[in-house]
Amino acid sequence: MSTTKVIIFSLIMTSISAFILAGLFYATAPMAKKGEEVFNKRAILGAVKNYVDDYENLTDDQVLSIFDEIDQIAIDMKGNTLKDIQADKVDLAQERKKPEADRILPFFKYTTGGKSYYILSTRGKGLWDDIWGYIALESDLRTIAGASFDHKGETPGLGAEIKDNESFSANFIGKTIYDLDGTYNPVMVAKGPAKPNTNTVDGISGATITGDGVGDMVVKWLEYYEPYLDKIKSDSKIGMK
Repeated sequence: MSTTKVIIFSLIMTSISAFILAGLFYATAPMAKKGEEVFNKRAILGAVKNYVDDYENLTDDQVLSIFDEIDQIAIDMKGNTLKDIQADKVDLAQERKKPEADRILPFFKYTTGGKSYYILSTRGKGLWDDIWGYIALESDLRTIAGASFDHKGETPGLGAEIKDNESFSANFIGKTIYDLDGTYNPVMVAKGPAKPNTNTVDGISGATITGDGVGDMVVKWLEYYEPYLDKIKSDSKIGMK
């Protein structure tokens, strides 16, 4: 076979392969989009999983169905509602790159059994890459009802325990982010075992930097929500159904 024929054959095969791959990409794009949507919404629900029936066995369609009943809004850093932005479409990875004053925050309200829980989003930096999480508050807007965390590339068995070890997130339950007099006093991640009667949770052995990252993002991002939480306290109907 001549060199010319080899080149022509290679070009034809390359073109066919590219066409097939492009076709597969566009054919599977809707499924991939739905999968990403379900993944994100399941993670948000993870902060209130103790109040979601059979959370661990929810199908994708059930996750979407539950989320359809969740009130959600996007707010700016001054606590103003942004009516033209859908909260579950807010990308905190992109928001984190903006100046703080320009960031947009997603806010979710999950109601079940006549009781409401308010879910706040957080984003930060671990040892190797981004970490993120969701904190659910009781109706008093100070007591943590649940939490869930995830990461992009923390070390398995160490920093990855923020997701893999359920006891880590469970330790946040019952902690508070405000003192009784209204002073902001968020829960912190200890370097090792938390001291009794303090607003801290146990750190992860061997993963101090990741633990510090979780603590820092919780402190910073929950404070971002303070202007809107103040509005809810003064008028429970603001921005929500």
